[in-house]
Amino acid sequence: MITIKLQQVTKTYGKSEAVKPLDLTINKGELFGFLGPNGAGKTTTIKMMTGLLEPTGGKIEICGIDMWQKPLEAKKHIAYLPDQPNLYPKLTGWEFLRFVGSVYKVKEEDFVERAEKYLHLFNLTNSADELLESYSHGMKQKIALVSALIHDPDIIFLDEPTVGLDPSSARKLKRLLRDLCDQGTTVFMSTHILEIAENMCDRVGIITSGSLLALGTMEELRAKGGNQQASLEDIFLELTGGDEEEDIIRSLEEEGR
Repeated sequence: MITIKLQQVTKTYGKSEAVKPLDLTINKGELFGFLGPNGAGKTTTIKMMTGLLEPTGGKIEICGIDMWQKPLEAKKHIAYLPDQPNLYPKLTGWEFLRFVGSVYKVKEEDFVERAEKYLHLFNLTNSADELLESYSHGMKQKIALVSALIHDPDIIFLDEPTVGLDPSSARKLKRLLRDLCDQGTTVFMSTHILEIAENMCDRVGIITSGSLLALGTMEELRAKGGNQQASLEDIFLELTGGDEEEDIIRSLEEEGR
């Protein structure tokens, strides 16, 4: 079953093409990694898929629902965690979760069960009654993640989800995402940490300058590159021109010796 479908999706600002015609399908239960250098179009694409940014052209379907024809219906199926979540500082962690739960009309027993489960998982139980303005950056990232899981979404969009997390929480998140996907949840994740994408994701897509350059499993990407031993970092740098940048830096370093 296809849960995310993009058909010729574009985004332009004046004469600048932030995202060029993009076709992409993501299946139910897939953990998909979306990779690219800064300014490649990753966040723009995610914002279009989550209904935060209207595409210039093309069609986006979420669980078979057109995001821009029936946005409220489509958004019931998703959760979105940006790299810098905006929270309500004068609410406690528990009040914030209750607010999110009420927006999605989560049943009381389901809300309590999920909230307690995920607060415990990320060591936030003892901080749940404290104001969000007192939370550290990492704690804010974790409470935002808990809020994204409260309504048990079919699709979770994550933009740099491990930023600000300590190693223990990052490991818990990785295990949680894998477990959720095994249970049928779809995860669409943008990350700069290529090791995470290589070890976790079922497939990855590499975008640069608004164009999708590569798409597939690690085996498929290696086969296309003709190197069965290549790491995702090797493939990424080759496709995005990172090797040229490394050569320039290396030359400058040698000249300075």
